[in-house]
Amino acid sequence: MVATALHFGAISSVIPLNNLARVSKEGRRGPSTIPPPSAGPLFRSGSRISRAPATAPIIRAAAEVQTTEDALMKASTAADVVREFYDGINRRDLAAVEPLISEDCVYEDLVFPRPFVGRKAILDFFKKFTESFGTDHQFVIDNISNEDSSAVGVTWHLEWRGRPFPFSRGCSFYSLRVQEGKRQIVYARDCVEPAVKPGHSALAIIQGVSWILQQFPQLADWL
Repeated sequence: MVATALHFGAISSVIPLNNLARVSKEGRRGPSTIPPPSAGPLFRSGSRISRAPATAPIIRAAAEVQTTEDALMKASTAADVVREFYDGINRRDLAAVEPLISEDCVYEDLVFPRPFVGRKAILDFFKKFTESFGTDHQFVIDNISNEDSSAVGVTWHLEWRGRPFPFSRGCSFYSLRVQEGKRQIVYARDCVEPAVKPGHSALAIIQGVSWILQQFPQLADWL
């Protein structure tokens, strides 16, 4: 009897009493108290066994995505993308320029009455532009901003065989966004030096137009 009592006492220290009752009544053990293997990795703390939250893999995946985006930010700055853009135009390599431009990019060249909308329209414009100039014409960047990760300002001029080309100075603004796993140009505006420079007469023209609008404000709807 003593041996039997010790035997059942040892079992009761391992198997809960409610499970013992189920074993004696149903001839099998009750439900296991060990968590299912899909809940996450086990951790032991003293005599207790616990399991990490099921959200741990999601948190790790999010951290990996953020790490990838941070690496992208460092590897390719907005100024780098714009430099690659000018380099591709100079080499007449539109295949290299294409991935730098967003599918829905808007490109404003103020020489033209309307902006070019969409990657295809912009590439068609630059194809005509590069075909109208020989390979002796090259864009030269004078200054470029580096501080902003999503916007870049550039001053530039055009050269022919290393010499400044007449009436070819300009400045451009570019807005960029990370999409499709890379940083792309989503908006651009070019302001080019005019061949005709009105000088002080431009102020008189502005003053005259302002006076007309003050007298006939309804004309502003035509602007």
